[in-house]
Amino acid sequence: MLKSDVAIIGGGPAGSTIGAFIKKYRPEMDVAIFERERFPRDHVGESHLPAISAILNEMGVWDKVEAADFPIKVGATFKWGSRNDLWHTDFLLAETFQDLPRPNTFQGQRTRTAFQVDRSIYDKILLDHALELGCKVFEETSVKSVVREGDRVTALEVDNGVGSVEARYFVDASGDSGLLRRAMDIPVDAPTALRNIAIYKYWQNAEWAVTLGRGATRIQIMSLGWGWMWFIPITPTRTSVGLVLPAGYYKEAGKSVSEIYEQAIREEPLIAGLLAEATPEPEITATKDWNFIADRLCGENWFLSGDCCGFADPILSAGMTLAHTSARKVAFTIMELERGEVDPAWLKFQYDDGHRAQIRHHMQFADFWYSSNGHFKDLKDYCREIADTAGVNLDPETAFQWLATGGFTIDEPGVAAALTYRVSGLKVLATNMGVAAPEWELTKTNSYKLDLTGVKKDVFARYLEGRVAKIPCLKRGPKILPIVDVFKHLLNALHRNTDSIKILEETVNAMATQDGIGMHDAPLLAIEGIEALLLEGWIKGTVNPDRPFIKVT
Repeated sequence: MLKSDVAIIGGGPAGSTIGAFIKKYRPEMDVAIFERERFPRDHVGESHLPAISAILNEMGVWDKVEAADFPIKVGATFKWGSRNDLWHTDFLLAETFQDLPRPNTFQGQRTRTAFQVDRSIYDKILLDHALELGCKVFEETSVKSVVREGDRVTALEVDNGVGSVEARYFVDASGDSGLLRRAMDIPVDAPTALRNIAIYKYWQNAEWAVTLGRGATRIQIMSLGWGWMWFIPITPTRTSVGLVLPAGYYKEAGKSVSEIYEQAIREEPLIAGLLAEATPEPEITATKDWNFIADRLCGENWFLSGDCCGFADPILSAGMTLAHTSARKVAFTIMELERGEVDPAWLKFQYDDGHRAQIRHHMQFADFWYSSNGHFKDLKDYCREIADTAGVNLDPETAFQWLATGGFTIDEPGVAAALTYRVSGLKVLATNMGVAAPEWELTKTNSYKLDLTGVKKDVFARYLEGRVAKIPCLKRGPKILPIVDVFKHLLNALHRNTDSIKILEETVNAMATQDGIGMHDAPLLAIEGIEALLLEGWIKGTVNPDRPFIKVT
């Protein structure tokens, strides 16, 4: 028998992130991680978003990941939407990218970029880091059963000579296996019509579509008439190339996995050209990419983290971000529960409700991507079904409003962002997709007034330095407005002024003097904050003919 404070099923990024954070902030706690495979092993989910870099840095593992020489991701190139030309979404402008020596530190432009990782290397770095911090790591060790009493887990039955494992807290980080989730009879919901499969293999010495400085590039997302392909360099010489298509279309095609994969490459000239001199590795893999979300993510003494919580289509490159962010929240929640200073029910609700909302919002975004892609000429019925199921109206007058309905104020408290995109980025994205040319709401009016009808004061969780802090917020129905950072300054200004220009100026000055935000960044953050408050109905705008308007260029 083995006893531990925290027993984690799965040693992938979610499991190792939980273990690393607990050992960093509460080194006296005992953590055991059970991984059924022996690392290294391949796995999809290679494309990061910048939010992961900050988590890796806080874990103390960023330098190790940087030393592995993974390509730096500065953005993505798309053939998608109603446009026939290629377009980009970048984390920072390519022309501003500085060619700096590597390995480098987590500062400057590197805080705004991401990695493209070879999971066989990346996952081992993270698991080894958790081991170095003091976690007990058991590889090639499978959890055979979960012993429960009602909603409480009492033990795990583990092979490889371990036997029974007792713990104060249990975490399911087993990915799509969902071992503990299934044992606890947690239902899952598939709220969208997306039913895709992914087929992928790895290639050696493919040409990169773009190279910036020392090892920076963009991933390539290319539409076909019946699916789409990804092209992701994951080391200086190794590239992941995958195909995503509807499961129904694959079945009707009557072709083998290899045949339809090779057909996709032949039909996509850019990727075919990049692979012209490359050598494919022998193994080809197919996997199911069906959107789903678990009905709940925690119970009496257990938590779900990573892909077992839910899955959003890989078009968003969000899977690893959701895994790392959920793992961080689970670790911080467990440590807060151990302190006994905060209501356990509130802590669990904040994780469950908040993370499920993020998964649902990403699912909604995926529906938008598919139903607005004019390149899917052979999938019109499929896209129409997705749009009908999601309630997507692609009329230019309403498309952006729909895109923003998941909320701009809670994805990253204190920043006007949703789906890992800030407000300005979402507007550019919508334009590139060709479904709308969204105007800025704040340019239409110049007199603002808070609308607090039906608003209640509440508290909201913010996960900082190993703690779960209670921060004040306003709540109206499902909408939450954290009173922190730019939103706090905007609310203060709105209590004193109605003039849009004065509100903007006062907010920018407060961000600069109180938060240390540079004058290069503060104006856009404030403008995005005002736009979010207008879009979500926290403020109402009217026109005063004697006042100037805010202009956005």
